Amino acid sequence: MCLGIPGKITEIYDDGGARMGKVNFGGIVKEVCLEYVPEAAIGDYTIVHVGFAITRLDEESALETLRLFEEMGTLEEELHAAAPPEMADQADA
Repeated sequence: MCLGIPGKITEIYDDGGARMGKVNFGGIVKEVCLEYVPEAAIGDYTIVHVGFAITRLDEESALETLRLFEEMGTLEEELHAAAPPEMADQADA
């Protein structure tokens, strides 16, 4: 399963001409491409799918969605599935 997961943008930077950022998903931080959401700023919440931020959303909706994913037990599973195998192994240690 591949879900669009909400996360909070904590850092924005340029990487070889691409607008990138660090996004926090309830304690798990991932590097994300922000090219599709040029209006996004640090502190905004965004939906991320396969490493790309695809839309902004309000904090209340983001936190409720994260809570539901955690209740279903899918949040950590989805975030580890998106990581390279060596990163998923480190996260489990």
